[in-house]
Amino acid sequence: MKKALLFIAISISLVSCDKKTEVKEHEFKTAYVDTAELMKEYTETKDLEAKYKGVAAEKGRQLEAEINRFKQDAANFQRNAQANGQEWAQKNGAELQRREQQLGQAQQALQMQLQQESGKEMDSLVKGVKKFIKDYGKKEGYAYIYGTGDAASILYAEEKYDITKEIVKLLNEKYKSTAKTEEVKK
Repeated sequence: MKKALLFIAISISLVSCDKKTEVKEHEFKTAYVDTAELMKEYTETKDLEAKYKGVAAEKGRQLEAEINRFKQDAANFQRNAQANGQEWAQKNGAELQRREQQLGQAQQALQMQLQQESGKEMDSLVKGVKKFIKDYGKKEGYAYIYGTGDAASILYAEEKYDITKEIVKLLNEKYKSTAKTEEVKK
């Protein structure tokens, strides 16, 4: 009986040792990228944001000029309404209200247009970044690369697994070389 128990104990310890080596064989390389930090530090993102700030400023100046003309006309209307009475103001106020509505609609349309245009480019940029990270992960032998940041899917990870700076550096180098190639073509 003692020999049987000893045999079972040894068998169990051998099986458990075998499982430990099995786990080691199946360990995988993992890392994470802080996506908020990545997008903040990525040069192409900064360039895209600057581009649309410039476009918004340019188109905004045109609209701002119309708004200033409207404000002057509204001030003149106020003075004329005081001088000519309420009946005159009711007759001539409809045109001013129509212009005010048109300006509000123009502002909304401009905002929507800029959001759509920048949204398309940002979506394209995000797809490119995801593809880059996927290719990087395959090349470097990662089983998983997680994303953290605004839409965090990881609540905690050791900093030694953070490859954000490395990804930002490589993306910026790729973007610079692409920009230089495009300048040469022009």
